[in-house]
Amino acid sequence: MEKIALITGIAGQDGSYLAEMLIDKGYKVHGTVNLSNRDVNALWRLSNILDKVTLHYKKIESNCDIRATFLDILPDEVYHLASNHEVDISVDSYISSRKINLDDVAIFLDLIATSKPSCRFFYASSSRIFSETTTTSQNELVNMCPDSIYGLTKVAGMNLVKIYREKKGIFACSGILYNHESYRRSLYFVPKKVTVAAAKIKLGIESKLVIGDVNAARDWGFSGDFVNAMWRMLQSDIPKDYIIGTGSTHKVSDILDIAFESLDLDWHEYVKIDHSLVRVSDKAVLVADISEIKKELGWSPTMHFSELIKSMVDESILELSNYEK
Repeated sequence: MEKIALITGIAGQDGSYLAEMLIDKGYKVHGTVNLSNRDVNALWRLSNILDKVTLHYKKIESNCDIRATFLDILPDEVYHLASNHEVDISVDSYISSRKINLDDVAIFLDLIATSKPSCRFFYASSSRIFSETTTTSQNELVNMCPDSIYGLTKVAGMNLVKIYREKKGIFACSGILYNHESYRRSLYFVPKKVTVAAAKIKLGIESKLVIGDVNAARDWGFSGDFVNAMWRMLQSDIPKDYIIGTGSTHKVSDILDIAFESLDLDWHEYVKIDHSLVRVSDKAVLVADISEIKKELGWSPTMHFSELIKSMVDESILELSNYEK
């Protein structure tokens, strides 16, 4: 029998790559989408597979929608990728982060425990749980020390997963995801912002890019690689939490070098540094130690950083050129 998978946040970067991969593996794929995203333009990442997935529209604040969807399809695997990336410290930020990053997790875990114990659950956590660590590279044993509401709710979500796994005996695990990118990433994130700007400058659509700290460093990988790690975790014999990253860091200036050089441009001629955009420096250098997932699941990233950035530039050029026509 074909497996049934439910992906929350299916219209996002990771959700779309995961859906494509699962379809190729013969899964029947369902996904949740917020009611506010009924516009076809909001589903552009799924354009090639819209006729192969079943979408379930829900209200962000509705617990009933989640329960009804789960009980209707009784999935074999659930990938909870929907997340709130709000970094503001406020009551509104806390409420929205808690709902998606924590409350929805509790609902899914309880549904699995009471309605389909054989269902396997993946929770997308974040490297931001280590924001204040003093450990040079982070593995699964490093103490969690978030410095944001987002990170705090991710830690709480992981603890819920652990409790249900140990107390209820269900197959539930968390993937601690480091930064991962692709052309499907939101413009809010620096790699996408840089690669799109480089393409627009090359095509004469824009003349400059304003950016903050070019020395900021991150562990950046490819989203398509990361979703493969998620799937492998749910195929394992034992449910276990893993670090998912690349093990290498690069600076924003490296993105600029690769993106602009791929278009025969010198970024120094087009980039303006605005120090008001510089965030308060992170206390920790977040770089993944992926030795555990390599050893136990045989997973490692396949796309090199430079290849990733060039691919994002190429996709931007292609889309912008077609748009101009």
